[in-house]
Amino acid sequence: MKLSMGIVGLPNVGKSTLFKILTAKDVVIANYPFATIDPSVGIVTVPDDRLIELAKMSSSAKTIPAVVEFYDIAGLVKGANTGEGLGNQFLSHIRETDAIVHLVRVFPSSEIIHVESSIDPIRDIDIINTELMLKDLETVTKRVQSLEKEARTGDKQKQKDLEAVIRVKSGLESGSLVVNMEGVVEEPAIKELSLLTAKPQIFLLNGSSENVSEELKERIASLGSDFIVYDLSSATDLHDLIKKAYEILGLISFFTTGEDETRAWTITKGSKAPQAAGVIHTDFEKKFIRAEVIGADKLLEAGGWNAAKQKGWLRLEGKEYVMVDGDVVVIRHG
Repeated sequence: MKLSMGIVGLPNVGKSTLFKILTAKDVVIANYPFATIDPSVGIVTVPDDRLIELAKMSSSAKTIPAVVEFYDIAGLVKGANTGEGLGNQFLSHIRETDAIVHLVRVFPSSEIIHVESSIDPIRDIDIINTELMLKDLETVTKRVQSLEKEARTGDKQKQKDLEAVIRVKSGLESGSLVVNMEGVVEEPAIKELSLLTAKPQIFLLNGSSENVSEELKERIASLGSDFIVYDLSSATDLHDLIKKAYEILGLISFFTTGEDETRAWTITKGSKAPQAAGVIHTDFEKKFIRAEVIGADKLLEAGGWNAAKQKGWLRLEGKEYVMVDGDVVVIRHG
């Protein structure tokens, strides 16, 4: 499992700069909309000191961190959902991602042109979210039409699906993001549509804390989201952004370690040991017997597996064990 995130925002808010920091990869940075015509994809490692320490302890030949894929989506403008400024083709790229980094400009600058001619973060957020909602509305309207035909056959499941999709259509028409509609995001009929506003958003405010008004904070909170403030003109890394993404998406890391390699694996919080084993190898989930488990901090304190065993710190856990962030495991399987 790897996390993928799409970076969205109006033109000239700092998206290409953000992408360059994230990936240390050269992308086109220019002072006009749609300088990035194809979405660039960057692989960024998840910072984790425990991984480094475990690799040292085991004298591992390889250290493999967890990764996040970032998709740099070209700047959206008003009318993007209908193809204005090529925006439509970029909206389709966001469908493939798990979450959205919504980049908002809060910094003042007379040198960098704002596509809307003034700095107004709340207006900018509403422009982007409106484009995402309109694109979703187009998707669900088409689905309603096809489900109406399918439901006429008397198929009870299709009738239930139709009700769910109509509920989402109504919510979008009243200006709600799908992610904030109670009890619909997990519905199979909604999940399969990969709706843009069903994805969690993290707001990255480009500027300094004094540029962030209370009104803006309240607006982000009303969307059920959270934010991070970064001055991208001087930032060198964005570790906090990745940590925040894990937190918002309910993801945790666990580890395997030995002479060959020490590796971090990403799972959803609440996953049980067999599911974690399945992330390492699909066969391990099916043939799972039990797992030897110890927290990374305890293993490092012991100084190695043998010492941890002697201290009685290793636990044998079965199929119902719920994984904890930082667990180090050895999977026993058939």
